[in-house]
Amino acid sequence: MKINKKVEKIIDRVMDVFIYTVVAGLLFIAVIVLAIAWFHIPTGSMEPTLLPGDNILVEKLSYGARLFNVGKALDGEEVEMKRMPALRGVKRNDVVVFHDPCPYEWRRIEMDMRKYYLKRCVALPGDTFRIVNGRYRVDGCDEILGHRGEQDKYADWVRIMSQNGDDPIGLAFPGDSLMGWTVMDFGPLYLPRKGDRIAMDRESFLCYRDAMRYETKREPAYRNDSVLLGDSLITEYVFKQNYYFMAGDRANNSRDSRYWGILPEDFIVGRVWMIWDSKERNGGIRKWERVGKWV
Repeated sequence: MKINKKVEKIIDRVMDVFIYTVVAGLLFIAVIVLAIAWFHIPTGSMEPTLLPGDNILVEKLSYGARLFNVGKALDGEEVEMKRMPALRGVKRNDVVVFHDPCPYEWRRIEMDMRKYYLKRCVALPGDTFRIVNGRYRVDGCDEILGHRGEQDKYADWVRIMSQNGDDPIGLAFPGDSLMGWTVMDFGPLYLPRKGDRIAMDRESFLCYRDAMRYETKREPAYRNDSVLLGDSLITEYVFKQNYYFMAGDRANNSRDSRYWGILPEDFIVGRVWMIWDSKERNGGIRKWERVGKWV
């Protein structure tokens, strides 16, 4: 059967459109998976750096995009996580998007691909982190970490409340009354690197039990001055991945590592790059002075 030339041209054009659409779709998926994502800021935990109503672009190339079975992950199944080579890795004071490390139960690290957090990284694997009078510090580092102005405002508020006879702060991570860490006086806490071998005692058990449970899927316990991992007695533990300490810029209004602890590297999505749009939370008025602002 001979096809009319006019019909043949129409078929060719339809095929061209189909092919270009498929290619464009694949390129779009590749960009989303490997390079860029976008998020909306709903809360004020990162004020004044990021405000409610900001819409941000997040780039994944700096830390290396994660490769995993998205379908299984969205169904809540455990998946193997691999990461492409990073351009530079996470740095202190980077503003980072990551998955909520405790989406279902407090102090139990679990992955939910649909739940995200956004905070500032204030300590890296291998760092020893402290909070002294409300200010964030890393041993041997002179860099100002986080938003110093907000930390000072929070410290002043705590001081005034305490003078009035109130107790405005409670225990921070790991929530142990003998250690007595608070958001004003915290640490020292060592951030494990992949391959680090750490001796187990009562304090290290409290600091790292959530990470050990997440990495091994076995329940840690402390009994008779000994540490158990499942049914095994352990005197040290070798970490399987890197860990980070994340904190919101608005120190008095942020659910962060000060409360839930250290963050596994697997949870990190990417680095906040820029604000591509911003509107008032209620009125919907565009805040042009924030559009295109680098973070």
